[in-house]
Amino acid sequence: MYDVNTHDVRRFFAHVWQQRFNPLQLDALQLKALRIVEAHPEYGRYLEDVENWLDKEWLPEDGEENPFLHLSLHLSLQEQAAIDQPPGIRAIHAALCARYNDDWVRAEHDMMDALAETLWEAQRYGRGLDVNAYMTRLRKLVGLGQEDNARINPHEVGLSDKISWRG
Repeated sequence: MYDVNTHDVRRFFAHVWQQRFNPLQLDALQLKALRIVEAHPEYGRYLEDVENWLDKEWLPEDGEENPFLHLSLHLSLQEQAAIDQPPGIRAIHAALCARYNDDWVRAEHDMMDALAETLWEAQRYGRGLDVNAYMTRLRKLVGLGQEDNARINPHEVGLSDKISWRG
């Protein structure tokens, strides 16, 4: 598990942006982030002057999207699809990319709403991520409904009063 704070995330993306002309200096995760940053040139002003944005809070009522959160959600979705975790997300990502003629940005923007809503619910209710709700939201994007068998949420593992193990 990583111990990452908001400043670290913002500086990570700014570093990637600064190294865009020297991509051989970047590791695999940074290269993924570079691809995302390059797809969002409108965020360049934040990345060029990151120190002035380290403590900025973007609030929904201000009508402005948090560029660092947006980039982070892209990166999260790509990592999830790469390792197919939760299982099935890779196929959903691929189906949406195919629907949009390999426009991965558009596909991930659709998926991002499902991820953001799932994260918001977890924060609001003070619980772990509900992988079933998340996957149902994602599956709806490709014309599928809820899965037949519920998944075990990671935060529920070991809670014997909630889970019945069968061997």
